[in-house]
Amino acid sequence: MSVSVSRAGKRQSQIITLLRQSGRVAVEDLAAHFSVALQTIRRDLNELSEEGQVVRVHGGAIVASGVENLAYDARQLVARDQKRLIGEAAARLIPDNSSLFINIGTTTEEVAKALSRHSGLLVITNNLHVASELHRSNAVEIFLTGGTVRQSDGGIVGAVTVEQIEQFRVDFAVIGTSAIDQTGTLLDFDIREVEISRAIVEHARKIVLVSDSSKFSRSAPVRIAHLSEIDIFVTDRLPSPAIIELCQRCEVKVIEVGGPVESESEDV
Repeated sequence: MSVSVSRAGKRQSQIITLLRQSGRVAVEDLAAHFSVALQTIRRDLNELSEEGQVVRVHGGAIVASGVENLAYDARQLVARDQKRLIGEAAARLIPDNSSLFINIGTTTEEVAKALSRHSGLLVITNNLHVASELHRSNAVEIFLTGGTVRQSDGGIVGAVTVEQIEQFRVDFAVIGTSAIDQTGTLLDFDIREVEISRAIVEHARKIVLVSDSSKFSRSAPVRIAHLSEIDIFVTDRLPSPAIIELCQRCEVKVIEVGGPVESESEDV
């Protein structure tokens, strides 16, 4: 038994090393790499997930982080199907001929993709990917904020960005978050990005949070806001009765879109 535990511990340590190098690992690739069964790798990843060292995703895992966000490419892979469904559902909440903020995030980018067939929209964003997605539509006017472009993910941040956001008062804000703790606090990593998100929340009439359920298993150091400040929360699922009760207490309208349950999905 001790030999088996030792082998599992060594293998799991090596899995963490591989994760730090690539941001994501696949069950099948790890099984081939270590010459073990798929179920052995699934058990390793589940144990590492319970320890908070990885975040389980469909087909594998990504590295967990409490002080630094995942690389942009890695974030795009997390809950990809769920984010698409969330984006489509959130876009249906936005009527034509309205104004909205869209902030930095891979989930908010899915909202932008789903908004491309709307008309008469004014979209204010500090996300280059959102602007790139929507500029093809002649029926959507885009205001891209000034500021410093973050090379890691195309987000625009800084004091100039905040100042320009504060010039608007819009109908909707579509915001994302990197983590949600058990008290309902929305968290992120970059204080500059958080300052922008706070300004967005303060200058919109209705706040729509878009976030997949994996954010409840992550942590980040900087507070954005609280669920009680959100009007509508679009997610794949609420992960526990406690979170359901919290949303009810905060009087947040929740829209659950479903999709694969990452920790229970069959790996493909």
